[in-house]
Amino acid sequence: MLDIRLGENGEVVLSGRLDAVQAAKVQGFLDGLAEPRVMDFKELEYISSAGLGVLLKTQKRIAANGALKLINVSKHIGDVFNYSGLDQIFDIELMDT
Repeated sequence: MLDIRLGENGEVVLSGRLDAVQAAKVQGFLDGLAEPRVMDFKELEYISSAGLGVLLKTQKRIAANGALKLINVSKHIGDVFNYSGLDQIFDIELMDT
């Protein structure tokens, strides 16, 4: 299950699992925003390759205005970005432990 919403400061807040089943829902939400800039992963438990694809597509769309910033990223999800090399594309801020 996945929940996606706008936070108090306009950040995109994700909670649950961003997998292939939920990818279209997230893509539709992000496509509806003019320029999503910050995504809060504090409550995100899992991200699949389909979820990474959604983020890459969004990053390409906003690339002219800077990088998509991912905040409160858990060590586990941060490792996914590191192993895939996507830590070079996104501005990633790990969660304080």
